Amino acid sequence: MDFTFTEEQQAAAEAARGVFAGVAPDAVPSPALAVGAVADTFDRALWKKLADADLLSLLPDAEHGGAGLDAVALCLVLSESARVLARVPLLESSAAMAAVQAYGSEELKSALLERAGRGEVVLTVAASGRTGHDPAELAVTARQEGAEWILDGLQTAVPWAYDADLVAIPAHTASGHTVLALVEPGGEGVALAEQFSTTGERLGELRLDSARIPARDVLDADGAWESLRRLLTVGTCALALGLGRQVLRMTSAYTGKREQFGFPVATFQAVAVQAADRYIDLKAMEAALWQAAWRLGSGTHGTLPVSAEVAVAKIWAADGVRRVVQTAQHLHGGFGADVDYPLHRYHAWAKHLELSLGSAAAHEDTLGDLLAAHPLG
Repeated sequence: MDFTFTEEQQAAAEAARGVFAGVAPDAVPSPALAVGAVADTFDRALWKKLADADLLSLLPDAEHGGAGLDAVALCLVLSESARVLARVPLLESSAAMAAVQAYGSEELKSALLERAGRGEVVLTVAASGRTGHDPAELAVTARQEGAEWILDGLQTAVPWAYDADLVAIPAHTASGHTVLALVEPGGEGVALAEQFSTTGERLGELRLDSARIPARDVLDADGAWESLRRLLTVGTCALALGLGRQVLRMTSAYTGKREQFGFPVATFQAVAVQAADRYIDLKAMEAALWQAAWRLGSGTHGTLPVSAEVAVAKIWAADGVRRVVQTAQHLHGGFGADVDYPLHRYHAWAKHLELSLGSAAAHEDTLGDLLAAHPLG
């Protein structure tokens, strides 16, 4: 077996490292000190750099101005972005573009994908539903009237809702079918209210009151929302992996120079064992991530559906990133809580990623259901 990345995937990762090299993780006020959001919008200058480096158009095919790469390439780039806590809707926009590429009409693809790939149109996704625990598609109802769809309902914790030009919103019909609608946040029948993440970023509570959406902007093909949700979840795992790797690097650097009794604390057995445990967590997160991303990108069939691989990846990502930052806080001592030192920001982002798209416990339930429905052996 060949577990190496392709030249194209490695090139995408290298380009991402170049773009993110100058990004400071503490470029905005600390979420521990900010009243409200840490900033009014995302990092627009970084967004332009990503567009110039063709990193916003990784997934669409060449016909629509993209590179035609896969989920593995996207996850490599996302992992690099999390290393510096990049404040951009890269995951949400890329995942929404992938859904349009796979399930949208030619008219919609022509109108949207190239502009989104150039950074001219910002996309995001409403994936939390009403509570963050119930399926997002059940939070909004959809019915078709002629050439329009009518949407009613509520989606909470929508990332970058105040900055996006279009929000991809899952909704269910009376027959139980799920559609995916691209909705303008400022459109008629759409209202936004502020919410805030543990990261200090502004989220949006998006309320739909008989919002009318042109049929062209609604993906009603089977599997559109499920595919988008899986890619969002795997991308969240990639963010958790990149963040965890950086936190372990910070911890290694700190314990290597912090001395007690005349010796670096990294030489103490208790410290080394804890760091080694977190390294094992990261290796497990990595293996589960690439397995799920490869299944998504290749379409390869396995003993279990691809949803099982995604669930395993999120279980490891959620539990693993939490353990990594908790150990880092412990080994840093007082510096872990110092708002002038960036570790507390990574802790806040880790908590957000741990719970985004479902906690470890939620995905354990999903995995249990899949194992019951597809018994092994």
